[in-house]
Amino acid sequence: MSITLDHVSYVYSQGSAFERPALTDICLTIEDGEFVALVGHTGCGKSTLVQHLNGLLRPSSGRVIVDGEDINAEHADRRQLRQKVGLVFQYPEYQLFEETVAKDIAFGPRNQGLDPDEIDRRVRLAMEMVHLDYQKYAERSPFELSGGQMRRVAIAGVLAMQPKVLVLDEPAAGLDPRGRDRILGMIKEMHETRGVTIVMVSHSMDDIASLATRLIVMRRGTIAATGTPREMFQQTALMEEAGLGVPACARLCHALREKGIDIPADLYTQEEMVAAILSRWKEGGHHAE
Repeated sequence: MSITLDHVSYVYSQGSAFERPALTDICLTIEDGEFVALVGHTGCGKSTLVQHLNGLLRPSSGRVIVDGEDINAEHADRRQLRQKVGLVFQYPEYQLFEETVAKDIAFGPRNQGLDPDEIDRRVRLAMEMVHLDYQKYAERSPFELSGGQMRRVAIAGVLAMQPKVLVLDEPAAGLDPRGRDRILGMIKEMHETRGVTIVMVSHSMDDIASLATRLIVMRRGTIAATGTPREMFQQTALMEEAGLGVPACARLCHALREKGIDIPADLYTQEEMVAAILSRWKEGGHHAE
C-alpha cells in the first residue's frame, strides 16, 4: 500500500491575520515496505506533513492518495483510512486513560465493533509486538508502569488497529538510553519481521542511521532532498544547512579521510567503521593476535 502526496501545500489560519504557510508543494511517494525517516530542523513542517498521511489535516491545495484513493475526496471513508495508517504522536503515553493495559489497547478495536474474541486476539498480538508479556501486564494499570513501558502500551493501542503503515513522531523522545534502545529496536523488528511500513520523524541521525531505508530531508516546509542514508550522510553541507548533522561515525569517516587515511567515503555505521579501520590496519602489515 503506497501513500502519495501530490503537490500538497498547507497554510495554518488561512485567510486570517495569523496566516502561516507550513508546507509548500510537497510531492512524495512512500512505497509499501519502506522505512522512511523524516528529518529536519524544528518548525520545518515534519509533524504537519505526517498529520496529512491519515487525514487528520486536509491540504490547503493538492491531494493525498492512500492505496489509490484520494482521502479528501467527498465520499472518502477517513475512518477506514485511519485503520490503514496508524499515527503515534510524540509522548503518546499522555493519551492513556483506561484502568488496565488490556482495556487501553482494546479501545480502538472495540470502537470498530469487533467481537470479543477478535479484540482479545489483537490485544495479545499487539502486546507481543511491543514486548510486553500479557500475563504480567494485561491487568495492571498503565499508570503504574515506567515511562518506556507506558509508551509501548500507547503504541500497542495503535498496532491493535492493524495498520499497514505506522507513522511515529519522535517515538524515542524523552526516554532514557535503555528505553530509547528498546523502542527503536521494537520498531526495527516490526519493519523487518512483520513487514510494517514505517514513517518516522526524528531529530537523531544516530538513531535513524541503522533503521531507515530512505531519508527525507525537510527545510522550511519543502523537501530539500531525499535518498538512502548512505547517499544523504555524504552530503554534510546540505544536512547542516537543514539544521541537522550526520552520525558520529560518518563525521569520523570524513575526518580520517581528510587526514589521508584511505577508507571508503560513505561509511556511517559503527560496524562499517570498525571493519574498515581493521582492514587498513592489516593492510599496513599488522596482524591481530
